[in-house]
Amino acid sequence: MNLILRNASGQPIYDQITSQIKALILSGELKTGDALPSMRALAKDLRISVITTKRAYEELERDGFIETVPGKGSFVAQANLELIREEHLRQIESHLSAAIALCDQAGVSETELHEMLSLLFKGD
Repeated sequence: MNLILRNASGQPIYDQITSQIKALILSGELKTGDALPSMRALAKDLRISVITTKRAYEELERDGFIETVPGKGSFVAQANLELIREEHLRQIESHLSAAIALCDQAGVSETELHEMLSLLFKGD
């Protein structure tokens, strides 16, 4: 698992870890039952505090992306299709919010934006 951390991004380190692992799970690169590195091993590889990796793993578990088995480690949880759909919808909403802000800056109307989306859906 290759995670890239950026100190200058403004995004907390634990959040960078969480979002990258979620992306690997959502893309199918990490599959149900795949073992994640131990918190200590990941912290050592990334040269960060174990507390940071612990927080990331706790958030992933809380959100249903991983399961932790005491004494055995953390594993990718069984795919919950509704959970995956919700995460994709959240990402789409985030991207659309950024697109709307850009439309406001560029003076693009809602009608023009709808036309762009229609064209993109059709593949033209």
